[in-house]
Amino acid sequence: MSKLGTLGARLHRGEIGYDFVGKRKLWYGISILITITAIVGLAVRGLNMGIEFQGGAVFTTERTSVSVSQAETYAEEASGHDAIVQKLGNGALRIQIAGIDTGKSDQIKLELAKDLKADPEKINAALVGPSWGDQVANKAWQGLAIFLVLVVIYLAIAFEWRMAVAALVALIHDITITVGVYALVGFEVTPGTVIGLLTILGYSLYDTVVVFDSLKEQTKDITKQTRWTYSEIADRSINGTLVRSINTTVVALLPVGGLLFIGGGVLGAGMLNDISLSLFVGLAAGAYSSIFIATPLVADLKEREPQMKALKKRVLAKRAAAAAKGESLEAPVVEESYDEDEPEDATPAVVGPRAQRAQPSSRGRGRGRPSGKRR
Repeated sequence: MSKLGTLGARLHRGEIGYDFVGKRKLWYGISILITITAIVGLAVRGLNMGIEFQGGAVFTTERTSVSVSQAETYAEEASGHDAIVQKLGNGALRIQIAGIDTGKSDQIKLELAKDLKADPEKINAALVGPSWGDQVANKAWQGLAIFLVLVVIYLAIAFEWRMAVAALVALIHDITITVGVYALVGFEVTPGTVIGLLTILGYSLYDTVVVFDSLKEQTKDITKQTRWTYSEIADRSINGTLVRSINTTVVALLPVGGLLFIGGGVLGAGMLNDISLSLFVGLAAGAYSSIFIATPLVADLKEREPQMKALKKRVLAKRAAAAAKGESLEAPVVEESYDEDEPEDATPAVVGPRAQRAQPSSRGRGRGRPSGKRR
């Protein structure tokens, strides 16, 4: 087995782990800082909305030797509006001008043909009215709102309202960061961007639900035991799915990164940027929020319940009693009886602060055993 696979197996068994929930204030602080940066970028720079949302015209020329910067100058002089020019793979130009009406497009087309020394009949013009753009924008917001409402309802039914709240906060966190990056970078927002945004929200939700499902399974009858607190079991759920989350995120980011950096950057296929940037930023933000935001927030909410507070007091009291007897202060007492023929990997895993391994005895054939006398 590979080193990463071995690490994942040890994390799943609870032999090792990282205290994600215990350091939740650090993760909250990082997320708040990133979110504030995204909001400031959105407020200062705003979004570069495509013509699908604000109306305008797209002119596609034949193959030409005119540079992108020259074409932008020609288009801005002809229209009086900012223009976005992209060099297509066949050497043609795609000139996008927002905020112009149908009557003015013919005049702009003739002036562009004159400046570019091209035949006006061979310049293709696609027009989008502002009213249609408003409809697209409204449908996009409606789709996003319906998605979030359905997510909350499903999680509240399948799990509980605290998990639904945590998942909603994580999704809003991902949306804000992605939109903020679009504002800071200045990429154009198109229907492809909306598609990419909804895609990464589904991915982020899937990653979060996997951890929640593990947490729900491990917290059944949690108040009937005195070994672990809710936060420690939440840590175990995160650690148990950590390697899986890393693997799926990396595998998903590789092709998306190819679209963004190779397709959009090196090859100049600018239309790929519409969807690839939202996917790339959203996938990374979704993986982060599933691990560092959603589950720690659930633990935060659950630990406020009276029964969870009482459970934590009982667990800490039991550990204090164990420490008074000379046993490990960090680990709960192992209550199960020891069987000489028990398989090696059946040693109970301890979440949260990890138990120190007992020294192997001669009768245990090198296996760890709880300290003290056999029961």
